[in-house]
Amino acid sequence: MGRWNSTSVPGFILMGLTDSAETQLVLSMLFLLIYLITVLGNMGMILILRLDPRLHTPMYFFLTHLSFLDFSYSSVFTPKTLQSLLTSTKSISFLGCFIQMFFFILLAATECFLLSSMAYDRYVAISCPLHYQLIMSTRLCHALLAGSYVIGFVDSIVNVICISRLHFCKSNVIQHFFCDTSPILTLSCSDTFVVELILFICAGSTIVLSLSIISGSYLSILSTILKINSTAGKKKAFSTCASHLMGVIIFYSTMIFTYLKPKTSYSLGKDQVASVFYTIVIPMLNPLIYSLRNKEVKSAVVRITKRESCRQLISQWC
Repeated sequence: MGRWNSTSVPGFILMGLTDSAETQLVLSMLFLLIYLITVLGNMGMILILRLDPRLHTPMYFFLTHLSFLDFSYSSVFTPKTLQSLLTSTKSISFLGCFIQMFFFILLAATECFLLSSMAYDRYVAISCPLHYQLIMSTRLCHALLAGSYVIGFVDSIVNVICISRLHFCKSNVIQHFFCDTSPILTLSCSDTFVVELILFICAGSTIVLSLSIISGSYLSILSTILKINSTAGKKKAFSTCASHLMGVIIFYSTMIFTYLKPKTSYSLGKDQVASVFYTIVIPMLNPLIYSLRNKEVKSAVVRITKRESCRQLISQWC
């Protein structure tokens, strides 16, 4: 970040999604609603998973941290996006822009490997059920979580340092609603080939490595399921990983579409739609996917609700 003082632009301006005042108002109301659902959904999920002792298992340990990542992920973008839509303040400082980029890459990369850890957990649960508790120990779960954050941190640091060392002397207008790598690279008057290559390697290795772990886990899961004789047994085994598989497909499809391509393929309209989906919409969908399709979570909600109702009745009688 030592070359910020060599740039000839005072800061960046986020153009946002549209110039139409009517559309901005509609989008601001929609994004505010989505953000409220995201906060309530993910915080509610964390609360339920922490309050019910029956859900203190490796799978729900990872799901708790996935909810935390989704809440944090959405909070990095949505408040600033709402400010840009509701006010005329579209400027963002260099420091603010690169801080936003840092947390975006950190949380996105961490989520990739957290999803990989969840896939491995499902593989052990289905393929090695008798040794599940032994293999998925508390120590291993914390190691997988810490490893996810460390990889995300390293990935984020490399990306931010590489881009911040570029010289910006062209327009300071970012054709996006947040500080993403592709639209910022287009503003640089430096040769960005090496930086693009490094960013592509970082993004590619993160996505490919995490997807390889997920693919390997699910191939083993599929092999185990096919060996089960009863149809009911197959359905039960598949139901334990259906929600995770759906979340993986939604998350990775948009990330691959957006980032595993060169800067010359950047398309403002298509990339903005994909960005809105994975930065604002997906963090709202995950708690819905994992709660509505999960009988244990729904049962936990019923148990907690009944328990709180009983406490209220006892306190009233006493």
